[in-house]
Amino acid sequence: MEDGSHIISKFYRPGRWNREQILEEHHFLQDLKEEEIPVCTPFLFENESSLSLFQKGIYYSFWPRVGGRSPDELNPENLRILGRLLARTHNIGQAKHFEHRITLDSETYGIAPLETLLKGEWIPPSCKKDYLEVANRILDLFREKIETVPLHRIHGDCHKGNLLFGKEGWFFVDFDDCLKGPAVQDFWMLLSRGKEELEEREHILSGYREFKDAWFDLVEILRAMRFIHYSAWISSRFTTDPSFPVAFPHFAGNEYWEKETLELKEQYKLIYDSLGGKNFFSVTESTSTEEELTNKDFFGDLED
Repeated sequence: MEDGSHIISKFYRPGRWNREQILEEHHFLQDLKEEEIPVCTPFLFENESSLSLFQKGIYYSFWPRVGGRSPDELNPENLRILGRLLARTHNIGQAKHFEHRITLDSETYGIAPLETLLKGEWIPPSCKKDYLEVANRILDLFREKIETVPLHRIHGDCHKGNLLFGKEGWFFVDFDDCLKGPAVQDFWMLLSRGKEELEEREHILSGYREFKDAWFDLVEILRAMRFIHYSAWISSRFTTDPSFPVAFPHFAGNEYWEKETLELKEQYKLIYDSLGGKNFFSVTESTSTEEELTNKDFFGDLED
């Protein structure tokens, strides 16, 4: 453009979001911008809409190109600033409700991804029983812990790769996965694991509003659910996007799923340690001699 700025065109993959869902993302961003939260918002077309139809099922929008650098690490002062930024973002998120974006619940982040994996027959028989058993135990814990946690509009994919430092300071990008969910979903991916997490949590919460300690019981559960959700995402693109078999060459083989099953069990063990042992079964417990379970044992509407 004449002023030296640049415009980016964004095309939305068919079937990923519908028109109403995309517009709700844009409206959320506009709400944030109006309250002086540093975010990137799309330009409006002549009809005052931020979204236009390219051809059947394919929408597009225009955005300003923004610059910034992603952090390798976040120091205590950075975390306090981000705590304040997230507090403001969530305060605005509570002011209105999503009508069309998904809600982060056991169905959207657990049952539906598992059904996708089962229908595609991605999980090999050698791993299937253990993978499904531990996944369903994790979902049971999620249902228990989420009952008393408030849900509202959040970023939804708040990790360091979607965090930039630019002329206006820290700001988040890529609200594509914004949804209705618990505030802690926007925290845990910014934090380290282990002892460092506790210190970082204190720094980020020092800049935040009231936050109940019990809400952090969801952190490792959400991390485990992300394992499942991520595998389902790969499976949804693996046969239709030529770049996916190249990027994930082991996805269709036993090696990937043996590793995923082990990591999911280890994650469940970590959840057990943090919650005091409720609903725990040993990660080394062998069930190979028991009768093999079918899809129907886990999901009533599925058959092998």
